[in-house]
Amino acid sequence: MRSRANPLLRTLAAGAAVLASLALAQPAPLRALAEQRGLLIGAAVGGALYDPLEPEYAQILAREFNLVVAENAMKWASLSNERGQYGFAGADALVRFARQHGQRVRGHTLIWHEQLPAWVRNGAFSREAMLAVMQEHIQAVAGHFRGQVAYWDVVNEAVSDRGGLRETPFLRAVGPDYLEHAFRFARAADPQAKLFYNDYGADGINTKSDEIYALLKALKAKGVPIDGVGFQAHLDSTFSPRQARMRENLQRFADLGLEVHITELDVLLRGAGTREERLEAQARVYAEVLEACRAVARCTAVTLWGFTDAYSWRAAAEPLIFDALYRPKPAYHALLRALGGTP
Repeated sequence: MRSRANPLLRTLAAGAAVLASLALAQPAPLRALAEQRGLLIGAAVGGALYDPLEPEYAQILAREFNLVVAENAMKWASLSNERGQYGFAGADALVRFARQHGQRVRGHTLIWHEQLPAWVRNGAFSREAMLAVMQEHIQAVAGHFRGQVAYWDVVNEAVSDRGGLRETPFLRAVGPDYLEHAFRFARAADPQAKLFYNDYGADGINTKSDEIYALLKALKAKGVPIDGVGFQAHLDSTFSPRQARMRENLQRFADLGLEVHITELDVLLRGAGTREERLEAQARVYAEVLEACRAVARCTAVTLWGFTDAYSWRAAAEPLIFDALYRPKPAYHALLRALGGTP
């Protein structure tokens, strides 16, 4: 006589089958899809990583991204407010997190005119004195992370929106060749790291991207050790990567022999229409930026400036791919599809 299965066992088996089907239906995370395609997908990281009340932050960061960059923890004023005195605790914690989760680290940034200590910003330095200050800082920071940071934004935002080099303490004291010296100092501090120039407002073919192109071409011709260029891509949902000729722009820099990265991508929720329509427009921009990168062989990384609206520097405009409650937005699913996954 055949015995009937225990009802409890039948219930448990049915529950296990449901869980298994749900697991199969769960889409692969962004990083897994990106890695299959030889691409890095990154996110800028803020203080919420260390907040015990926000466990979702670390969980999503580890699950979805294979590249991390400190939003502020590696900037000059965050590391040092007195000459020769450095505190690396916050930056070290991020590097440890990345190592534990198999992520690469982007260093941001060594030379920038913002978030400087007052003694650098307001100092009256001779050319030789400022070069010494720059070399000390780059050696201290890039040297501290030697072998741990894959990419450094060596010089950030050096080109003015009005044309020419931006007026900064470094330009005033040293002259235009401060960029060349910065890259040479960085190469000496960490020969293994790839060295990048990074800027905003140059995502498509326009006057500013023309200036940056000419600048980097001249630096390369002089033998300056510059390996790549970063495009920040702070955009909004009305932007059209195709109309801006973004792919063509990335390609011309790649043709200089430079590695190309999208470094600070976020997309403000703007424009006409319903909220659902604006979310879909935002998703389209994210997908088209990723597609433009994937169309260029030397474009190897797309990094978002954060990933949850809760901690975005432009939070009011909801620019990221997870909402303030860590729920994926249409933009997240658009990136999945652009990487060949299923939402």
